[in-house]
Amino acid sequence: MTRPPLTLFLAAPRGFCAGVDRAIKIVEMALEKWGAPVFVRHEIVHNKYVVDDLRAKGAVFVEELDDCPDDRPVIFSAHGVPKAVPAEAARREMVYVDATCPLVSKVHIEAARHAENGLQMIMIGHAGHPETVGTMGQLPKGEVLLVETVDDVAKVEVRDPDKLAFVTQTTLSVDDTGDIVAALQARFPSIIGPHKEDICYATTNRQEAVKAVAPRADALLVVGAPNSSNSKRLVEVAGKAGCAYAQLVQRATDIDWRALDGIASIGITAGASAPEALINEVIDAFRDRYEVTVETVETAQENVEFKVPRVLREPA
Repeated sequence: MTRPPLTLFLAAPRGFCAGVDRAIKIVEMALEKWGAPVFVRHEIVHNKYVVDDLRAKGAVFVEELDDCPDDRPVIFSAHGVPKAVPAEAARREMVYVDATCPLVSKVHIEAARHAENGLQMIMIGHAGHPETVGTMGQLPKGEVLLVETVDDVAKVEVRDPDKLAFVTQTTLSVDDTGDIVAALQARFPSIIGPHKEDICYATTNRQEAVKAVAPRADALLVVGAPNSSNSKRLVEVAGKAGCAYAQLVQRATDIDWRALDGIASIGITAGASAPEALINEVIDAFRDRYEVTVETVETAQENVEFKVPRVLREPA
């Protein structure tokens, strides 16, 4: 039977960002240096395939430091942790390595600097997300107020409207965050923002690539995990950019082929914690069913690289 033709628009950039790549390397290098098991507080990045691969190599994933023994190394995930976590690890004299993305650490530093200047912080982010928990945990309780939507801005109760600053989670929708920032500035005209956008380069670039693909494709798939904030934002961005059907899939087995019946074009992208192997798996699944023509839609080039901590580069 003749396979139907399909144009596959492959978004670029897509997949791993520098912070994710660094975090995974940190776990792998820790296993090489200290041997298994190495404990990791929270999923190192939000991707089951990556986590399962590291688990097979000897990483043990836990949710709290209380679940880690004192005599084995522990790694803090790329999302960042509250200040109390490394303080407790130091108190217990544990060997620990912080795999927090440097761009998340930048937000932590901003928050601390504003607090030193007597400003109360407002954070734009998602309640319960580990990055939000980690950033809010840099300061004492009550010093960081969370807003998730434009509506939240009208309800937030601040100590002094003239002594405020804001930071954002790094993986938010650029457009939605812009609306929230505008609402904050309208209500609190003297609020201080970051010198440079907190939403990271990788999040921004992947969203811009989706905006370029979405109007051209009958459907768009985002390869990523359901607990990955930046992956879920890509689905939302695709819908707002004019794509009639946008779906998040962890891997090829999750594709709803009935929903794609009759399409002539498909966009493919991946969240910042999804490896290229899973993207290729999805592309191969389409090649099995269609006569595929691949067109790469590139909106930016990335050459960012973050160094791993010195403790892992030194001899054991």
